[in-house]
Amino acid sequence: MNQREASRIRKAGAASVGGLFRSRAEANPAHPAIVEAGRRVSYRECEQRSNAMAAMLRARGFVRGDRVALLARNCLEYVELELAAAKCGAITAALNWRLGTRELAHCITLVSPRLLILQAEFDDAIAAIDGLDVPCLRIGAELDAAFAAHLGEPVDIEAGGEDGLIILYTSGTTGLPKGALVSHRAMVARAQCYRSEMDVPIGDNFVAWAPMYHMASTDHMLATLMSGGTVYPVDGYDADRLIDLLEAVPMRYLIVMPGMVGDFASRLRAREAKVVGVGICGAMADLVPADDIAAITAALDAPYLNTFGATETGFPPATGALLDIGVPPSNLAKRQSAFCEIKLVDPEGLTVPIGEPGEVAVRGPTVFSGYWENEETNLHDFRDGWFHMGDVLRRNPDGTLDYVDRVKYLIKSGGENIYPAEVEGVLKLHPAVVEAVVVRQPDPTWGEVPVAFIVTDGSAVAVGELEACCLEGLARYKHPRDYRIVAHADIPRSTTGKIQRHHLETRLRDG
Repeated sequence: MNQREASRIRKAGAASVGGLFRSRAEANPAHPAIVEAGRRVSYRECEQRSNAMAAMLRARGFVRGDRVALLARNCLEYVELELAAAKCGAITAALNWRLGTRELAHCITLVSPRLLILQAEFDDAIAAIDGLDVPCLRIGAELDAAFAAHLGEPVDIEAGGEDGLIILYTSGTTGLPKGALVSHRAMVARAQCYRSEMDVPIGDNFVAWAPMYHMASTDHMLATLMSGGTVYPVDGYDADRLIDLLEAVPMRYLIVMPGMVGDFASRLRAREAKVVGVGICGAMADLVPADDIAAITAALDAPYLNTFGATETGFPPATGALLDIGVPPSNLAKRQSAFCEIKLVDPEGLTVPIGEPGEVAVRGPTVFSGYWENEETNLHDFRDGWFHMGDVLRRNPDGTLDYVDRVKYLIKSGGENIYPAEVEGVLKLHPAVVEAVVVRQPDPTWGEVPVAFIVTDGSAVAVGELEACCLEGLARYKHPRDYRIVAHADIPRSTTGKIQRHHLETRLRDG
């Protein structure tokens, strides 16, 4: 086989998100693609609008691999812009609008975007970033006028396979977010896993209420559009709007997240909601109180999905086990996902025996393409042809997997990742703070919350001053829920001087 022949064959097998969406538009042009309060866009219309947006990007000089940064709440245009970028070969950098100025500046400059598309409510957040020199385009009249000039222009789809599709940001152990690059190949594979592992039918409906800068919405909304379904964007946790949709729209999967499960179950009961059909609900069962899982499954008459995945891997490596309706779960063992390989390894990379804890190493088509401009982390995390997740599981004799802990110390609060190093770095900006140690504390609503132990130079430090530091440098969900001013000797350490966080956690539990 010569090189030209091989190239043609590879191209035929390189599916793309934009191409697969286009095929659905050709097959089901009148079917609704996106329905947002008061707006309904068919596949034909969405194809035309996203083509015009793609043509607009190309007219602005975009070539394959260029980044377009997107700072917006969940809305119809967000979905169309992701499709437009996918068609013209651009990479969407999905910015978290909850970040503080320092974090947001880092996320934007990290990816060097050619254009920043945002909602006007975030103008002040962008203006607060010193020295930022990126052209901006606002969703609304500005965006409408920009792409209206390109309506009807043909757009060839060339991107696919290993080309980058989207950058989703994850918290960084060094104190700043990392940009996880997800390819077309990975997103198409995630869509296939979503459908096959969860029996999601062609043409199903998906309510995208979790922030679209998270995989929880982006992965599943793109999977829905590649398989001819309808996406219903909702701007965050709006219980009444969600219940309205549940009473009108059947769906195989409804995401519910730590922090809202108990309240949502109560709202469903209070409204005596007539849910027309939910097949599965839930996510991250390990972080949700057992009684809340029983309540939400009873209210929706749907089992709870016991997930274990990541931004870097999608639903794999261990999502699929279902928890019974109306019963507080006593066992949260996971089912290994299909379409991936996993092994559990010790610090030397050797596979551990069954029943022994080991770090999860995974490989398969859903795995991301590395962290943007972060060679050191990529070399460490992609070892021996596997992606090492930094989480510890234990395989049981029956093949199921139990979650044990995290290799990289991480706090998961309401579905958000919080790395203590990031919070500690901000707290130490206070001139009187000599040391800050942030640990996790179990919380009945959020699963876990951060608590800070503070050592000062002897000066009196008010809690309000520490909170002011956090307001300046951190998203609000990362703020410690409590501040403990302690002496240096009260911070437990090993013989080598390393802080023993588990002793501080025990101190919190014991009061």
